[in-house]
Amino acid sequence: MASRDAILRLPVALRQSVVTSRPSLASLAPSSPCSSSPRPYATETTHATPESSVNHDEVSHFNAMASDWWDPHGSSRLLHLMNPLRHQFIRRCLAPDGLDPDRKMRYLDIGCGGGIFAESAARMRNVESVTAIDPTPEVLAVAKKHRRTDPLLLEPGRLTYLQTSIEGLQTPSDKQYDVISLFEVIEHIQRPNPFLQSILKQLKPGGWLIGSTIARTPVSWFTTKFVAEDILRMVPRGTHDWNQYIQPQEMRDWARGQKELNTSDGVGWHVMGVVYVPGFGWKEVKGSEAWGNYFFAVKKREGAV
Repeated sequence: MASRDAILRLPVALRQSVVTSRPSLASLAPSSPCSSSPRPYATETTHATPESSVNHDEVSHFNAMASDWWDPHGSSRLLHLMNPLRHQFIRRCLAPDGLDPDRKMRYLDIGCGGGIFAESAARMRNVESVTAIDPTPEVLAVAKKHRRTDPLLLEPGRLTYLQTSIEGLQTPSDKQYDVISLFEVIEHIQRPNPFLQSILKQLKPGGWLIGSTIARTPVSWFTTKFVAEDILRMVPRGTHDWNQYIQPQEMRDWARGQKELNTSDGVGWHVMGVVYVPGFGWKEVKGSEAWGNYFFAVKKREGAV
């Protein structure tokens, strides 16, 4: 049984046992009023000029993790183990599109960290270029240094790292991206709605926004905060804030509120629950998106601006 101190560290909403599968967050919808849910700031309306989504406390936290980012047994171990599932999920999303195998796609990787996914994407045959952005200077320095270990990644335009927020990224409309990846990022963003709105401006019509995050449930608090951070120390303490986790239904309801997105099951919307199994790594578990880690994907409609 958890100690009294551990119980006291529970988020207030969890201690009061008011967590439901669909809290009064109003699903991140831009027109939703603020509420008393665990994420009231998620419903703030978008400013005409979006403010930076960068949280400087988060930047400091990930700076401290930079030195062992590429150590497969270090603080980023779970990210290394998850990377194959990222590619599996992307292939699943793109498969129904019937893309020309010779067509080269442009990727934007947001919150790229030390480049685990960005490097692997840049090596794929059907990828023209990968632009990887992150606001954390020490982590980007690690990414750029590791890129030099593979001559392929040094080809001009193959893999570009930029220290910027999504709001500060300037992309001409004819250079929008086919795939925008957002892996293990949105749970670190305090105001998801304007952040996601900024991302959609960078996405090409017919393109995919593909990410991963964590459902906000008692199970996810126990596994990601109490067990992973406090007991097993698999990730550094303070990596996650349970209050900022997002339910899959909240993500989908937000997407349904964007006229340029297609949220039809299996056509424009996909979700995949995954569970970490010690000794075996990450495994897809159907239905687990309702209480733990999950991937999500949504497609921008053809002809959308």
